[in-house]
Amino acid sequence: MTKAADAGKAGEVQDIAFADALSERYLAYALSTITARSLPDVRDGLKPVQRRLLYAMRQLKLDPKSGFKKCARVVGDVIGKYHPHGDTAVYDALVRLAQDFAVRYPLVDGQGNFGNIDGDGAAAMRYTEARLTAVAEALLDGIDEDAVDFRDTYDGDDEEPVLLPAGFPNLLANGATGIAVGMATSIPPHNAGELCDALLHLLKSPQATVAKLVDLVPGPDFPGGGVLVEPREAIERAYATGRGGFRLRARWTVEKLPRGQYQIVVDQIPYQVQAGRLVEKIAELMAARKLPMLADIRDESAADLRLVLVPKSRGIEATPIMETLFKLTDLEVRVGLNMNVLNADGVPQVMSLRDALNAFLAHRETVLVRRTRHRVAAIERRLEILGGYLVVYADLDEVIRIIREDDAPKAALMARFDLSELQAEAILNMRLRALRRLEEEAMRAEYAALTDERKRLDRLLKSQELRHKALAEQIRDIRERFGTKTELGGRRTELGAAPTADILPMEALVEREPITVVCSEKGWIRAVKGHVEDGAALKYKEGDRSRFLIRCQTTDKLLLFGTNGRFYTLACDRLPGGRGHGEPVRLMVDLGNDHDIVGLRVHDPDGRLIVAATDGRGFVVPEAEIVAQTRAGKQVLNVKGDVEAQACADAAGPMVAVIGSNRRMLIFPTSELPVMSRGRGVVLQRYAKGGLSDLCSFDPERGLTWISGTRTHTRTDLAEWIGKRAQAGRKPPPGFPSANRFA
Repeated sequence: MTKAADAGKAGEVQDIAFADALSERYLAYALSTITARSLPDVRDGLKPVQRRLLYAMRQLKLDPKSGFKKCARVVGDVIGKYHPHGDTAVYDALVRLAQDFAVRYPLVDGQGNFGNIDGDGAAAMRYTEARLTAVAEALLDGIDEDAVDFRDTYDGDDEEPVLLPAGFPNLLANGATGIAVGMATSIPPHNAGELCDALLHLLKSPQATVAKLVDLVPGPDFPGGGVLVEPREAIERAYATGRGGFRLRARWTVEKLPRGQYQIVVDQIPYQVQAGRLVEKIAELMAARKLPMLADIRDESAADLRLVLVPKSRGIEATPIMETLFKLTDLEVRVGLNMNVLNADGVPQVMSLRDALNAFLAHRETVLVRRTRHRVAAIERRLEILGGYLVVYADLDEVIRIIREDDAPKAALMARFDLSELQAEAILNMRLRALRRLEEEAMRAEYAALTDERKRLDRLLKSQELRHKALAEQIRDIRERFGTKTELGGRRTELGAAPTADILPMEALVEREPITVVCSEKGWIRAVKGHVEDGAALKYKEGDRSRFLIRCQTTDKLLLFGTNGRFYTLACDRLPGGRGHGEPVRLMVDLGNDHDIVGLRVHDPDGRLIVAATDGRGFVVPEAEIVAQTRAGKQVLNVKGDVEAQACADAAGPMVAVIGSNRRMLIFPTSELPVMSRGRGVVLQRYAKGGLSDLCSFDPERGLTWISGTRTHTRTDLAEWIGKRAQAGRKPPPGFPSANRFA
């Protein structure tokens, strides 16, 4: 084929469906993100950038006993040799591995500013220095002994390890987080000593129950401490499935002060919560009057964290204060568990705790076998060389003669003494001082020792029981160096239980103050301090005017009834202040623009209300059943089509008066209305035309009251209008307002 034909074939354009091309390329991208960026390997617990960082630092000889080197030098080597990505991403990964508040067992020993728990970032890489820690050294131990496979780097000029030998259970000890394409991982850190206990148990019982493993690993162990309050059953379920979560709280104590006063001190906060942001959040809640039981918050942190909470009154106990803070702030968080990792075949898999630990043990056994074979090969090479040396001592004069007189001494030695090429080369390179008698004795002793070691290693390779004993010894060594009895390995997160005592409701913690709730016709609401007597002095937006004026307390709740038949709940302490015109109530609840407010009243938990629609149907509903917990409200009166909710009144009186738009009034006993929590209800009054205008409940002994203009009318002679429910009624008494409203 000619060059022209080759060029034409190389530049040929092929027709491929766009969807096929897109899916193929996106799949390649997704696979790269999952395997090379986001998910850690179950064996060494590292992502590629972390693995390359540690290996590059080892190549720079930055072991724990050496001096520090600039992080810029480390980052330069990583991106130049192994990781062709941005220096910022690589430096961020290095910084995280050095932060003792972010990583339970730091892999990098940093010198300089590496950030803090308040959320401040690290200094630039040209200012900071780093070296490996003892934990990282354990992860790299044996990498030069054929413990793991190597592959070419991205440019083919060097080699990098596919994974590390991992003499430390890094995946669970330090945890991992990552978001890939269509999947994510979230593994909290654990205590290495407890993990070693679980590993030793699994060597004896590979199918150990999760309950037994949870006895040994009772839960995560976070760098910043805190208190784990997740129930034991939930922890077992999370570890059995690889998915779940852990409820983590701040640790706090009470400090006694003079005259019976006290203050609350928080000295440990949950994992990955920034102390500075936490203080700001609590201060914002205090300013919004959502934490009325607190007088002040102070950050007295120095080397150790110390947040001081000052209560307003010594009469309030510390427990309800902290329970409120746990509910409203990040003093309590939920740390997720999604043990999605790359298994030994490089395939994403959600593993249980037992699966992850067994995968680590399998990797360590593979490393042990490979290192043992590497050692056996080295021993055999050394024994071969020593065998040649011993030939020299057996006939030293002949060896010297051949070397002095023969033109090709190497070949002559091989032919005369039946030596291998390696042995002959070693004899020719031997120094004269090695010909001493003492050297011969040392070589014979070394030969015997190496022979015994090779026999022992051969037995190890053939016996799984011996390999498990060797693994157990390695794990005990790790436990001795990093276990719970060491300064680094002591458990930091306390194991607690969620409180079972009754906690005071938020209403009990709100400071009780008199207010007047003002709501205009257009739905603008505000809370004016004190009980306003003269509502005429209040100002409204142009074209707007007063509709509701409710005198209540900050501890009260308001019930808002809409034309859609829903009740909404408003907390009085959270209403906008009285300055200005307030805020639209539609921003506080999900009341659509095509619906209006029917009624607004103070909630009485023991009260009952009568609700009715424009078609004249209604019922009695207990107020305890209409309180809404969300902005969406609670549907009570079912309406549809042109029918809307029209009236809402107290059901305290024994009689009900209803009036329609046709100016017909009917009075009947309240007992004729059913008590329901939701529905359409029954017919209150029938209409030939029009519908319901208003209703009220009253005591006939006190009479029926209505307001007309500025005058209040009361009538006790009502026999003319008393009838049965669902009748049409009669014309109202003289003086009844033309608007057909009782109030």
